[in-house]
Amino acid sequence: MDVDFVAELIFIGSSLAYAACGLLFVLLGYAVMDWLTPGKLGELIFVQRNRNAAAVAASNIAAVGIIVAMSIVQSAERFVKGIVTLTGFGIVGIAILALSFKVIDWVTPGKLGDLVTDPEPHPAVWITVAGNFAIGITIAASIS
Repeated sequence: MDVDFVAELIFIGSSLAYAACGLLFVLLGYAVMDWLTPGKLGELIFVQRNRNAAAVAASNIAAVGIIVAMSIVQSAERFVKGIVTLTGFGIVGIAILALSFKVIDWVTPGKLGDLVTDPEPHPAVWITVAGNFAIGITIAASIS
């Protein structure tokens, strides 16, 4: 068995760096969502068990994760390019997700932030969740 330990260590180090960047962008996406939502998102989800807030936060996290994953897949052979791609598209994705939240809020009656924090289920949350997934998939598809 012939193992190139240096190559394996580089591969492991690259994987750890990608994972750290991915986690950073997921946390950043969550922080932006928390900033857009009235109240504390963590309290709404974990203490008040608010399903609306949890659905929107989960779709935001999934959208960012989809973008991060595609960034890595498209440039995994070239580490520096991969980190740059991940960073660029991660920032773009989070910005567009935030903009989408504000646009949905602007074009629909009521305040989206209030609907997301309402303990009663609301169909506007479903639209926001679908929009988040569509944004994540669309940005991921644009990465080449």
